[in-house]
Amino acid sequence: MEASEEMGLSSLLSSPGRDFLISSDGSQIGIGELEGKTIGLYFSANWNTQCESFTPVLADVYNQLKREKSPFEVVYVSSDEDQRSFDRFHGLMPWLAVPFSDLQCKKSLTQRFQIEAVPSLIMFDPNGETLQMEGVEIVYRYGARAFPFTRVRIEELEAEERAKHESQTLETLLSTNSRSYVISHSEQVPIQSLEGKTIGLYFSAHHCPPCVKFTSKLVSIYNNLKSKNDNNEEFEIIFVSADRDKEAYTECYKAMPWLALPYEKETSKALLKYFHVLGIPTLIILSPDGKTITKDGRYLINLYADMAYPFTEERIRFLQERLDEEAKAYPRSVNHVNHRHELNLVSEGSGGGPFICCECDEQGLGWEYQCLECGYEIHPRCIKEEATTQKIDE
Repeated sequence: MEASEEMGLSSLLSSPGRDFLISSDGSQIGIGELEGKTIGLYFSANWNTQCESFTPVLADVYNQLKREKSPFEVVYVSSDEDQRSFDRFHGLMPWLAVPFSDLQCKKSLTQRFQIEAVPSLIMFDPNGETLQMEGVEIVYRYGARAFPFTRVRIEELEAEERAKHESQTLETLLSTNSRSYVISHSEQVPIQSLEGKTIGLYFSAHHCPPCVKFTSKLVSIYNNLKSKNDNNEEFEIIFVSADRDKEAYTECYKAMPWLALPYEKETSKALLKYFHVLGIPTLIILSPDGKTITKDGRYLINLYADMAYPFTEERIRFLQERLDEEAKAYPRSVNHVNHRHELNLVSEGSGGGPFICCECDEQGLGWEYQCLECGYEIHPRCIKEEATTQKIDE
């Protein structure tokens, strides 16, 4: 969608009686100051945890571009509950905002650009034409390097990214100029000694409840795999911390029997960005030659447990075919004790897809029971037979 089709972006940001935006300190800045700049329209809200996480990432990019004197500006379009919440959240931002009191402008922008969820970041060129609708993903992925956010620039970065992934090794991913090892609970382990193994890079953090829950499951899977003679020496996991400080990192790692990167914020941030990790926990699987097999290790562990090893396409295809065969015997619909509507069996190819199970709060992929009325989704294994009434299609 192009903002310039009917009116310029400046016109969209103004309203009768207001030709200014406000800075985080409350100063009025004329909309005319946006002329000649690339603009990011940032739809966000203080109550949304994803917005809370993304805002400092965007602020880092914004400040870097400002230091480089790049013609770039961001305008905050608030979905906050009240003026006080708006003031607090905008106070954390170094950019401009549509005044909270101008609800009509906010409503018009939200409707025009079909904003259905926050955070959302739309990039415009200096002429007011839309450059990118997926600005959040682009900023997470490429940071300030994506400026001026044109299609040509993004294609250049994608080509660079493909080349890096094609040539990646465990050494290039994990080592730094001053460190060529990871650690166990008792010693340094040379990265070179891990070459030839299937590696899981486990992105997690102490402050994350889903991480704590998945870590427990992953420990069980890891120990099961290590106890089997056929892959005892062929599989390893390396913890990559997303913790806020070293104390949290230490507490988080205590629960893990595998290896870890030393606590290095910049190295962890670089890996999060390199693999485009938008949420934790995330388990990325690397092949014995250091290439990425899958970024969906968490899905696969939840779906297949230790049978997913070694996570190759051939292995997952085999397991999926077996699961599809088993699904032929599943009831087509059920009534579950914890939900008032009938649940229907769907697959990834028939209305299903990645989901969070409403029973166990773990991710799922493939077959699921789904409520068509309200979106309730549940793993087939979480259906309790004694508390359901099964209805099998003839």
